[in-house]
Amino acid sequence: MEETKKRPEVIDLRVVAQKIWKNRKLFYKTLPIAFVLSCVYILSIPRYYTTDVKLAPELENSMGGGTLGSIAASFGFDLSEMQTSDAISPLLYPDLMEDNKFIVGLFDIRVKSIDGEINATYHDYLKKHQKKAWWKYPIDWLKSLMPQDDTKRKSSKTNPYYLSKEEDEIAGSVRNNVTISIDKKTGVITINTKAQDALVCKTLGDSIMTRLQDFITDYRTNKARIDVEYYKKLTAETKQEYEKARQRYGSYADANMDIVLESYRSKRDDLENDMQLKFNAYSTMNTQLQAAMAKVQERTPAFTVVKGAAVPVKPAGPKRMLFVAGMLILTFIGTAFYLVRKDLHFAF
Repeated sequence: MEETKKRPEVIDLRVVAQKIWKNRKLFYKTLPIAFVLSCVYILSIPRYYTTDVKLAPELENSMGGGTLGSIAASFGFDLSEMQTSDAISPLLYPDLMEDNKFIVGLFDIRVKSIDGEINATYHDYLKKHQKKAWWKYPIDWLKSLMPQDDTKRKSSKTNPYYLSKEEDEIAGSVRNNVTISIDKKTGVITINTKAQDALVCKTLGDSIMTRLQDFITDYRTNKARIDVEYYKKLTAETKQEYEKARQRYGSYADANMDIVLESYRSKRDDLENDMQLKFNAYSTMNTQLQAAMAKVQERTPAFTVVKGAAVPVKPAGPKRMLFVAGMLILTFIGTAFYLVRKDLHFAF
């Protein structure tokens, strides 16, 4: 008994092409509609600019790494990042954008638009001077009609961890507009900023670079600055005690200058010794203070700006032509699939 083998059906491209050509009038309808709708959509999206800053901070390492560091570097690892004596590794700096305190600290940055029409804080710029797509205006109007719960507004001024809903949305906008990343191999920190105005974008990049430098410097010198304040207090106390002892000795010596009794001499010697001890304590504390102040300078990191923020010339997005072209291609493919769907069904 012969078994009849069923030949698999294949797609005849000529038949498919003929069918598409025969129904080409459908493309005359779908492609113009897709073109108009995609243009209306993409032209309603506000354009934005981007710029970036590259910063190389000085790292404090507990050991040089040597040959082991060179071998690790050939595999893309930087042992200096793991050998740093800091509790906060540079790899954690990008996580600052998750901290409300750091974000709220950016609200007071003064920004100015390139045409000079806007001169406000970054908070007010995000709140009052943002362009939106046309369909968002009726949505915002409807939201304004709803009762707003703003009980947290007063506390948000002093406590960044207790924000109102509006302030939290602005903080979210800041996070969307600012990205901090670090190259694990070189340790270079990259700050990327986005804004609807080119000059605002540049100003934001410079300001965040300064804030990040201040944060790193404050962290690195925190222990040393605490020591400075401690030794300042001890120096002031020991100086005050020395001044009192010196005055006591001077007053006693002047009042008993011509007296030769041994008891007076003994008391004068005691006062002189006490004054000398107080002076030695004051001198020691002053030396410690100078050493602590030198330690602050030693712990203050140096920063190298590898790439400064520049005012972008062209918008970074949205890519209008690419979007429209992509939508036309998708519409063409979708229409063609609609025409030959039955043939594809039988083939598979």
